[in-house]
Amino acid sequence: MPSEHSFNNPLTQDHSSLTANQITAEHIQKLKLASPFAYQVWKSKPTICQNFLTSYPLEEVLTRQQICDLIDDYTLDDGLEGELERADEAGVMKGLRRLRELLMLRWIWQDALGVIPLEQLTGELSSFADNCLIFVKEYAWEQLVARYGRPTYIDEKGQLQYDDMAIFAMGKLGAQELNLSSDIDLIFVHRARGETDGDKSKGTKCIDNKRFMIRLGQSIIKILDTCTAEGFVFRVDMRLRPWGEGSDLAIHQPALEKYFSAHGRAWERFAWLKARIINEVDQDFADDLEDIVRPFVFRYYVDYSAFAALREMKSLIQNQVAQREDLDNIKLGAGGIRDIEFVVQAFQLIYGGRHPQLEVKSCLKAMQVLNEFDFIDDKTYEQLEEAYRFLRRVEHGIQAIHDQQTQRLPNSAEYQNNLAVTLGFEDWQSFLQRLDEHRQNVNVPFDRMVTERQIPKDVTVTSDTEVESLDSVLNEENKAKLEQFWNSKMVANLSEEARGRLDDAYPVLVHALLEHEKTQGLANVAFPRLLDLIEAICRRSIYLVMLAENPNATVNLIPMLSASPWIAGELTRYPVLLDSFLQQRYRHLPDKEELADILRQSLLRVEPDDEEMLLNVLRLFKNTQVLAVAASDVLAERPIMKVSDSLTDIAEVVLEFTLERAFSELVKRHGYPINQQGESVNETNNGFAIIGYGKLGGIEMSYTSDLDLVFIHQINEQAMTTGAKPVSGMKFTARLAQKLMTYLNTQTRDGRAYEIDMRLRPSGNAGMMVVSSRSFERYQLEKAWVWEHQALVRARAICGDKRVMSAFNHTRKQVLARKRDIEDLKQNVIEMRSKMKDHLGSNQQAQQEGKFHLKQDAGGIVDIEFMAQYAVLAHAHDHPELTKWSDNVRIFESLAEAGVWEAETCEGLTRAYLLLRAAMHQIALANEPIVVESSHWDQTREYVISKWNEIVV
Repeated sequence: MPSEHSFNNPLTQDHSSLTANQITAEHIQKLKLASPFAYQVWKSKPTICQNFLTSYPLEEVLTRQQICDLIDDYTLDDGLEGELERADEAGVMKGLRRLRELLMLRWIWQDALGVIPLEQLTGELSSFADNCLIFVKEYAWEQLVARYGRPTYIDEKGQLQYDDMAIFAMGKLGAQELNLSSDIDLIFVHRARGETDGDKSKGTKCIDNKRFMIRLGQSIIKILDTCTAEGFVFRVDMRLRPWGEGSDLAIHQPALEKYFSAHGRAWERFAWLKARIINEVDQDFADDLEDIVRPFVFRYYVDYSAFAALREMKSLIQNQVAQREDLDNIKLGAGGIRDIEFVVQAFQLIYGGRHPQLEVKSCLKAMQVLNEFDFIDDKTYEQLEEAYRFLRRVEHGIQAIHDQQTQRLPNSAEYQNNLAVTLGFEDWQSFLQRLDEHRQNVNVPFDRMVTERQIPKDVTVTSDTEVESLDSVLNEENKAKLEQFWNSKMVANLSEEARGRLDDAYPVLVHALLEHEKTQGLANVAFPRLLDLIEAICRRSIYLVMLAENPNATVNLIPMLSASPWIAGELTRYPVLLDSFLQQRYRHLPDKEELADILRQSLLRVEPDDEEMLLNVLRLFKNTQVLAVAASDVLAERPIMKVSDSLTDIAEVVLEFTLERAFSELVKRHGYPINQQGESVNETNNGFAIIGYGKLGGIEMSYTSDLDLVFIHQINEQAMTTGAKPVSGMKFTARLAQKLMTYLNTQTRDGRAYEIDMRLRPSGNAGMMVVSSRSFERYQLEKAWVWEHQALVRARAICGDKRVMSAFNHTRKQVLARKRDIEDLKQNVIEMRSKMKDHLGSNQQAQQEGKFHLKQDAGGIVDIEFMAQYAVLAHAHDHPELTKWSDNVRIFESLAEAGVWEAETCEGLTRAYLLLRAAMHQIALANEPIVVESSHWDQTREYVISKWNEIVV
């Protein structure tokens, strides 16, 4: 029994040089076995066939140019004076059919001998169809223009323009995956209403564009589809056009746009997924059509409505197969080619709007991208790919027999045996065994996707019963909220489609609430947050479909809503996060390398000048990953330091990619700047670095942290950049900093990537947005206040040029290790702490009521941070190793190892610090105030205050 890929890879020895003169009796026997149709062609026209295969040997690739030349040659005729000229319509039809016959012989023989891979075969077939259509369209166009003149229209500016027709290839031709005897699905679209510029005095007649384009379409179909004595070129199917059979053969662009917005159906999105314009048209026309088609196919938000359409289409096909008793159909039967295509296309439609990498036409290429993005696991991908290749090879074998468009297995014992042997099997039974294995491998993921999604596991009551029982679970306040929701104007004004989706999702949500009540008794806590979420997504009802299509995941959503108002709020503000949340991707939190790979993959298809898409990708990545960390935190899967590490990694990855992109964009415009060594910088050593302060610098990010940033550079500020539009190094660095701020801080519909705080840069808000390494060093050594040196303790080089980062590290160490007057340092630290407490801590009334601000009040987080900063500034001169770390925990460890403080003190402050930080995280997730009951923290506060008095005061 052969291996899977022996069906698709060229055989290297037996058939390595198959020119016409080297074709043996064995080769001819294989052709006869595989295809009575092709064998008859060979037998009836031996000389013509031999000459053709001498010019185009079986083992060689047929290029697009060769195909074009062949079409041109076979549609020429001898003129009156013996010169070659274009044949008349009958001659063109005859020539194309004769060429197709020879090409079909060649392709069938190549396939039977195993000397052509699947992609090459389908690619050549598609190229032939493309070029036939291009040739015939131009040929028919010339005939019609000679009769009616050129079609024209008036554009929006009142200018006269010439009309044109775009030929959309759909289905397998659109994906360039045409099979041996496939029909071609087409849609004709022209620009606008108008009329031709015919002139009776010149022998041409004026008609409207609609009639012109319909006649053009009719001519194309006639030349290719009409069955003559020589056969046909391609069967043409126009049923996929808007409004289907009975409608006009061609539609103009505004009508197509209107159709998509008002009448486009879900199944048509599957069809238009593979749509491709074959012929060359004006770029503006092509762009306009792309702008119409793409939003119809790929939705901005993750779109689970594809599943409903998938089930509907599958059910319809299954019924048709059953009615025709077409159970041996390898395309439409269970586990067939169509099921594979449905699985792949459903994922493409669901996620394509968010992952442009999925916007590919080819089934195999799309499958590969789905695997790379983990939508399809490795095993499923391997099985689906092997099954697809196998089934397409079988499809070609079936169609080669009689050049018929069929996917049914032959019912004749003779043809069954011949097909099995052609495909490399010993007999029909061994072939069927392999076929059944592949069908089963396809059936499992298809059924999992289409069937299992609909019914929650372990449901023991009907949806109606559950909906009725919700009334006995909700308290009076929530009952009133529910009634108010159903009677609201928002619900009353929903479209019919949105209201239907709400009705479908509601029983699933009720089931999830009741399950939560059974297990945790917290349905009334989760309910108002769930209602807020429903209200937020009703007008973008595709999210209701998402909840309905993921009933088991929706059950797991409710505990998160009750556990964390912050998570509930994030999902309500940014419903686009629902998909990754429902898939429970928070079960595995990626490390920094994995995060970088995820973002890199997402940015691959963002066009260089598409800043809107760039901002969307950055925000979706950040919001998705931060939400995953929060969900993991709620599940108590990670300690506080690991949570902060993950949040810090996310911020660092965003900064790294943002700097890379911003630098690249400016270089394209202005060229490379010159560094202070007189050299042109490059992408690796770009002369620029981002410094993180505060929580980012201290590797202590929380869910709502902003980024305290400082930008420094080593670029020659006076030297001009190397590009065609040069600017000074000073302008380049300023624009780079500004672009970074734009990428990170701009508000979009998905929020901001991060709030940016630049107040810690030299001279604060009055200072330059970006400074040189030398200026930064000079400022820190000569002008900076003590509190700025305190901030420098928690500063860290995040990303950028390694030399610039190294210079910063040198400056930081130099500044922190300076010898200081201890008493003067204490006084400055105490004064700054007092100011912060007065301005940011709880007020006197709150303190009298026994309240405690976890961060700013005495005994809080800032006391501990100030002690760490004081210790580094006071003792780093004698213990330079204290300058190594920027996070408080490792600073305390270093103080203990250096013997500056007792180990017991360092361990006690670390415990208090982590305890307070963990409380801050939980308060953030619970959306609770940071001012808490002091009595719960008396022991921790007393310990921290005692250490403050001991160490600083």
